[in-house]
Amino acid sequence: MASPDTAESTPAAATEEEAHPYAFHVSGPRNVISPNWRDLINSSWKDGNYKRTVVACFIQAVYLLELDRQENKSNKENALAPKWWIPFKYKLVQTLIDERDGSIFGAILEWDRSAAMADLVLIRPSGAPRAVLALRGTLLKSPTIRRDIEDDLRFLAWESLKGSVRFNVALKALKSVAESYGSSNVCIAGHSLGAGFALQVGKALAKEGIYVETHLFNPPSVSVAMSLRNIGEKAEFAWKRIKSMLPSGSETTGNSSMEGEKASGGGAGFKNWVANLNRLKNPGVGIGKWVPHIYVNNSDYICCSYTESDQVEKSNEGKENVNPKNGKAAAAAAAAKLFVMSKGKQKFLEAHGLEQWWSDDLQLQLALHDSKLISRQLRSLYPMSTGQPIQGNPSR
Repeated sequence: MASPDTAESTPAAATEEEAHPYAFHVSGPRNVISPNWRDLINSSWKDGNYKRTVVACFIQAVYLLELDRQENKSNKENALAPKWWIPFKYKLVQTLIDERDGSIFGAILEWDRSAAMADLVLIRPSGAPRAVLALRGTLLKSPTIRRDIEDDLRFLAWESLKGSVRFNVALKALKSVAESYGSSNVCIAGHSLGAGFALQVGKALAKEGIYVETHLFNPPSVSVAMSLRNIGEKAEFAWKRIKSMLPSGSETTGNSSMEGEKASGGGAGFKNWVANLNRLKNPGVGIGKWVPHIYVNNSDYICCSYTESDQVEKSNEGKENVNPKNGKAAAAAAAAKLFVMSKGKQKFLEAHGLEQWWSDDLQLQLALHDSKLISRQLRSLYPMSTGQPIQGNPSR
């Protein structure tokens, strides 16, 4: 902060920026240094904590890009957003606009070679993405709240955001930068609703064989569709338990059905068995190549469902004709790095806030158990067998 004497001679606009709660020096990370020549020897970007902090700052910049737009400060010296990417040697190259209300919901930030050269950072540090697509979440301001809530309700009802104009804009933008710079040099990140878009956009590209590093902060995990599915699964489980306790009179019928299948060359049962075997032999090129990083807080009821364990393997224990390796293969296929905030009970606004992910007292646990929600969301990647990653031109 400026001293009192300095503040007296500072223009009013600059004074307002100094006092603004979202100014980088007020609410930004405290112990994160800008890239310098030392990064050529030992890159800070190889540190997971540093990467998480910087990526979260980029998402905060998108929130502020929209606030700056609403307050007519986008191209002024007192704009808040640029302070959140300039220290890390990045520059704004594109904003993603929602055509329904003209709001900014995303941005593409690119490594600023000129700014880096000025500080003797001659090449991009190892691990630093060439470009980052950052997506904000819901902004409770009158110019944007209607469309933000509309997409929130879309996810709540259908557990999908593909019908939103933002999905198509983000998918097109991410695919473009992946083709330009190579998918390994590109990163997508989002917070809250933005994390929901980032997950589904990243998954859509993974189906095409384009694997982009993905960071999801407080992604939505609760929906009516998921709740109904859970009720259905519980009802099915209860019915199977009841059925198993009833006297079985279907053994003869089952034997005659089996004989019928044998007589017809195996029938549908044999075909399904062959199909499953082929799927296990060629489970999909996406397995292990797209591993999103998911950051959740157990006190945040919007994203806490990610920590629920998948009980499929346990329910298969003791059953005949169930390959014990299949469940492990599926769990490995649905790989994601799930980081859980362990800070005790917190208020919702604090637990769902973006600022927690660059705080100094952050306590994270890497959860390696099989998440039921992650398995469900990534399951459609298993049978994929075509498509190759776009390598692009990394030297650009």
